[in-house]
Amino acid sequence: MDTAMQEYWKVNKLYMAILLGIWALVSYVCGIFFVDELNEVYLGGFPLGFWFAQQGSIYVFVLIILAYFLLMDRLDKKFDVHE
Repeated sequence: MDTAMQEYWKVNKLYMAILLGIWALVSYVCGIFFVDELNEVYLGGFPLGFWFAQQGSIYVFVLIILAYFLLMDRLDKKFDVHE
């Protein structure tokens, strides 16, 4: 594999690691570990911890998918591997 493709995959793996870290932070840390602290804040009449566990993590996951798409589209064009 040439140097350009190695750099491409290095950046791709970095993007995945960062986005999966955000997913883990929102899903596990906000939805499980800090749920009691977050439940002191209300969003739309519901405790924030409950909201993160039920809805927030889904919304964040959809935003992560969008962010990955946009980042990879730009990366593909940078390395000229786009369709």
